[in-house]
Amino acid sequence: MTQAASGDPSRDEFRKARSEAIKKFLSEFAPCENEDLLHQMIITICRLAADGADRGDLKILNTSLAELRYSFKIFAPYREIPKVSIFGSARTPEGHPQYVQAKKFAELIEDKGWMVITGAGDGIMRAGHHGAERDASFGVAISLPFEQKTNPIIQDDPKLVNFKYFFTRKLIFIKEARAIVLFPGGFGTQDDGFEALTLVQTGKTTPTPIVLCDEPGGTYWLQWRAYVKAELLGNGMIDADDLNLLYLTDSAEDAVAHIVQYYRRFHSSRYVGDRLVMRLKAPLSEETLREVNDTYDDILDDGRFEQLAGPLEEEDGEYPDKVRLAFHFDRRSAGRLRSLIDRINQEEE
Repeated sequence: MTQAASGDPSRDEFRKARSEAIKKFLSEFAPCENEDLLHQMIITICRLAADGADRGDLKILNTSLAELRYSFKIFAPYREIPKVSIFGSARTPEGHPQYVQAKKFAELIEDKGWMVITGAGDGIMRAGHHGAERDASFGVAISLPFEQKTNPIIQDDPKLVNFKYFFTRKLIFIKEARAIVLFPGGFGTQDDGFEALTLVQTGKTTPTPIVLCDEPGGTYWLQWRAYVKAELLGNGMIDADDLNLLYLTDSAEDAVAHIVQYYRRFHSSRYVGDRLVMRLKAPLSEETLREVNDTYDDILDDGRFEQLAGPLEEEDGEYPDKVRLAFHFDRRSAGRLRSLIDRINQEEE
């Protein structure tokens, strides 16, 4: 059947009838404040049917949506509690210096009021749950034919989510975390680290501290950074400022201090229209604001940094007690943006 051209009266009538039917359905079976978005999702389903989408493709969409829906439900009650995603090898045995370091980090960050998210397996993942303990732990497990099994600390916990697909699992790892810590690991750890760096570098996620933590005196991340500097930076594939996006340490205490410092004054950020809006826990002094405008004007597409007393109208009253720093970010200079956040956090109380 040939699809009617845009502007065809019969096509317009069909769309109107479909829209009214969807509105009626949502009003009766799924009433909520975001019915407009649910309406768009149902339109997408209708288009999939019209496209004659393959059953295999529909299975992927169905499973992905179900996994994400359930994940959102599990994390929602803990939305305001900061969380750190911990990555590392599933093969690291208990008692290994890297296991001990990961356990210690989790203990220390939990003491600061944070929760941890790991892949729920053995090794470094178990160490994260071991340190933070069950009540402060989330597990995001993946079904694999080998190696991965749920560790006994998080097993059967209501905060354990099982995934079929890596991409939905990775989305949750990044979306729900306010910090990312990587311990030594294999291909999966490397993949997780590079993906986190890529998302922050390209602005596809909010600015987030990314910490590379080794055992005391370890060389795993030192050699990794040497490769990045020699091959990526050395061949012009990244900018020198991009190295600001990661922090390397062999101390659990230092890793925790770095994350805590990152949120000393900086709270969060989001785009409002064409401006990036940073929420701050306390205002900047006039002197510091002048310094920011003088030093970081290279990351602006237009205008200047403007400090606001409260939320913009488009923020719908979110975090009304937080000061705003609003500016037209060029959306390219992620490393310099991280430098700006570090400068903001150095402001004296």
